[in-house]
Amino acid sequence: FVEGAAVKRVGDFPGCTYCYPEVASVGKTERALKDEGIEYKVGKFPYQALGKAQASGETEGFVKILFGKKYGEVLGAHIIGENATDLISEMGLALSLEATIDDIHATIHAHPTLAEAIHEATLDADGHAIHF
Repeated sequence: FVEGAAVKRVGDFPGCTYCYPEVASVGKTERALKDEGIEYKVGKFPYQALGKAQASGETEGFVKILFGKKYGEVLGAHIIGENATDLISEMGLALSLEATIDDIHATIHAHPTLAEAIHEATLDADGHAIHF
């Protein structure tokens, strides 16, 4: 890395698998959170409910985001589907900035895009998903 640069947490580095469908993740997994005894909530949204995925014929996949139960901080994210390896960057940024579920709720996601699944997953974590 670069001398003088801020040290990054290893968990903040996204993992990307270039296969079909693409697979990407950043941060903690549910198993790690359970093993560490961390209370969390899950938001999940399927690609099949996205207009962009329907239009492109790429409806296989989902976005899953893990949030701290008490403060709503992003703990991890997992995406399987078209452009997952691109979409995971938003979640890496959320981890680096210690963003919360409310921060993502407040972020406007263009329509129709695959990135809408991130917004919808945050809504699902609070029981307010609009399209599924």
